[in-house]
Amino acid sequence: MSLTRRRTAAALLALPLALSATPALAHGGGGHRPRTRTLHIAGDSTAAQKYADAAPETGWGMALPFFLGQGLTVANHAMNGRSSKSFIDEGRLTTLLDGVRPGDLVLIQFGHNDEKTEDPARGTDPYTTYQEYLRRYVEGARARRAEPVLITPVERRRFAEDGTAKPTHGEYPAAMRALASEEGVALLDVQALSLARWQELGPDGTRAYFNWLEPGESPNYPDGKQDNTHFRPDGAVDVARTTARALLDGGVLAPRELRRLDATVPGSRITWPQA
Repeated sequence: MSLTRRRTAAALLALPLALSATPALAHGGGGHRPRTRTLHIAGDSTAAQKYADAAPETGWGMALPFFLGQGLTVANHAMNGRSSKSFIDEGRLTTLLDGVRPGDLVLIQFGHNDEKTEDPARGTDPYTTYQEYLRRYVEGARARRAEPVLITPVERRRFAEDGTAKPTHGEYPAAMRALASEEGVALLDVQALSLARWQELGPDGTRAYFNWLEPGESPNYPDGKQDNTHFRPDGAVDVARTTARALLDGGVLAPRELRRLDATVPGSRITWPQA
């Protein structure tokens, strides 16, 4: 038998063994299609699902699916006004973890409301209680054989008089970075990435990304609004793209699991369901 024929025969004989060794997890317990993996978002209003009565305010979690490939879906548990502490105290982490399966991702972004230290229901200290609460998310994900991913809080729109974008989150991003290093957790440094992006766009360019509205521009805000924390659709899309790229650059997701990273995704694709 020729060398080519011997190799072909060996490959055919090995094929059933290779198929039998494929983990059931990847096939959803015996089906022919790899099962869908879920990205579970634990976070605050900057990521949260918004509804028709809040439009055009948009959380970046609403836009993240635009950049995910087939086989990945999003479960957005982020909620307005929550901190790493209040999200747990209200039972929201327990609810999130109940839906986590092996191979899923748990994306954890808190900081905006942890900074409200005058509020005992939400405030945390960066290097003590903030890290302690974040560690509970990490441990909960790992206990379910899912991968935790820490995300530093996206920056607000704040500029110095000379046009320099200013950081607003104090020691919280550094505390999260330290925890990620200590625990060996994937970290997406969206605080640093968004600060650089706002600097690139400048005070005028960023205004369309945040929920700045003229009087009469939206029926939900008849008197207008000047919001430097929450996004309009274009801003949410930009932050979602930044997050997706960071998932790729950090090796959390593979190139085949992402799409449209360099394509135009208009904010007009965002929709707001009824509450």
